[in-house]
Amino acid sequence: MRAPASSAPPTRAIEIRAQVVPIVSTLLGSATALMPTVALSPTWPPLGLLMLLAWRLLRPEIWMAWIGLPLGLADDLLTGQTLGTGMVTWTACLLLADLVEGRLLWRDYWQEWLLAAIAIAFAMVAGWAIACWTGGATPIRLILPQIAISILCFPIIGRLCARLDRWRLAIGKIRAQD
Repeated sequence: MRAPASSAPPTRAIEIRAQVVPIVSTLLGSATALMPTVALSPTWPPLGLLMLLAWRLLRPEIWMAWIGLPLGLADDLLTGQTLGTGMVTWTACLLLADLVEGRLLWRDYWQEWLLAAIAIAFAMVAGWAIACWTGGATPIRLILPQIAISILCFPIIGRLCARLDRWRLAIGKIRAQD
């Protein structure tokens, strides 16, 4: 005889999912740089950075600013940037979000998009400056379309993170035994 199925969800599995989903989704965003694409100029948005910002603005309590170090390192390794670029820029973006959050009593959609736009532009220009400093001299005008595309893609990534957030915090439904 089987024991009756409990109505309580497995809380340990939900806790693990709640912690792992933001990290894995951000790493998968960084891993999109591994897709075999050919472009004459950089136009693909840095999806790892967009995921990081979207999670930070959606759920500020899940990550401290130091999470930018390991996730930025993973991004550097996956995208082939100079080591430390993602670590520095991602941590600076998270510190900027903390600073703005401490100053504002409330935020709306447009303020979050503006904050994300500033963080995206800062991270990409800083990454360009670090690349130029380490020998990859290129005109800054080549990354301007990528910055614009990234800023325009941020609301889509924010919606994706909101859906992932609903899934990661959903209480698992256990089917009744027939």
